[in-house]
Amino acid sequence: MINLNFMPSRQLALYAAKLFLTRSLAVLVALVLVLMTLDLLGESGKILRVQGNGEAELWRYVGLRIPVLISRFLPFSVLLGALIAFVGLNQSSEVVSMKAAGLSAHQILAPMIVASLGVAVALFAFNELVVVKSARTINAWSDADYEPIPPDSGILSNVWIRDGNDLVKAKLVGGRGDATQLRGISIFEREGGAIARVIEAERASYESGAWKLDKVRTYDSQMNIVMRQPEMTALGGVEPSRFTLAKVDPNERDFVGLGEAIDELAAAGRPTDEARTGWWHKISGPLSTLLMPLLAATAAFGLARSGKVLLRACIGMALGFAYFVADNFSVALGNYGAYPPILAAWAPFLLFLLIGEFVLIRQEE
Repeated sequence: MINLNFMPSRQLALYAAKLFLTRSLAVLVALVLVLMTLDLLGESGKILRVQGNGEAELWRYVGLRIPVLISRFLPFSVLLGALIAFVGLNQSSEVVSMKAAGLSAHQILAPMIVASLGVAVALFAFNELVVVKSARTINAWSDADYEPIPPDSGILSNVWIRDGNDLVKAKLVGGRGDATQLRGISIFEREGGAIARVIEAERASYESGAWKLDKVRTYDSQMNIVMRQPEMTALGGVEPSRFTLAKVDPNERDFVGLGEAIDELAAAGRPTDEARTGWWHKISGPLSTLLMPLLAATAAFGLARSGKVLLRACIGMALGFAYFVADNFSVALGNYGAYPPILAAWAPFLLFLLIGEFVLIRQEE
């Protein structure tokens, strides 16, 4: 007799969901520990090279980096956790017992799908509340060569703009509107295609339609001399929005803030493809956890004594890897405007949803 309920039973659903979540969490912890150790080994020398940095800065780096690693590798951990759970269920003949009780493949998967939906919601909230701030701070800190940076939640790093023939670089940009502050300013004045002067300043603030530069150092390439002065005014007519909108990184802005930046870019007549693709991917990215149990389900079905459990597990892992490759490739095409942003963000998800369903139905037949 076929069980037509979506969930087989409360006990069985809790058992399958717990098995899936605990395996996924164990894989995530192991991955993050290994990757964080390797990352810290590579960056610790750069952090400690700055005078005044010590053990506290190393722990700060770890605290900022771990949320980024969790966000990036959680879908992959869910894939491996689902594979481990399915292999265990198959080898202990629990899947055979479930099917003998009248459960379909979709009913066996249902508890894990519901659990992965909860993981997706948690990942989206985690990205919005924690990861964007950590990514913004650690990117600005690393771009500043791990020197102290202002405690500004809206800080941007390594921002380039063009003012006529001149190029302007701001190492750090913080604040909004007339309160925008620049740090580490370099102005490259060009004449006839060559750099005529390089103006460097420690800080800059917006005053009366121009920028007041502090602690200025000017190099004149024609006279080959360096001049210093306490302050000067430059970049007349360059509005603060030129700096705050010059670098719109979806990974460093939350869902609402990125939407506002897209509107500002569109109003300014600037390209929005990369920002819109990132905006849609903030939803489709966490939802990729829904696909992982479906793609890993190849390891669950089939007789364990046939000796092909490992092969089916490898097929499930290959499908998961293929999804991540296709997703990154599609997002890259969307960033360059080759795909419409909504298609670039959602096409891999829908494609592998159909592939997973096709494989599952074929196996059940």
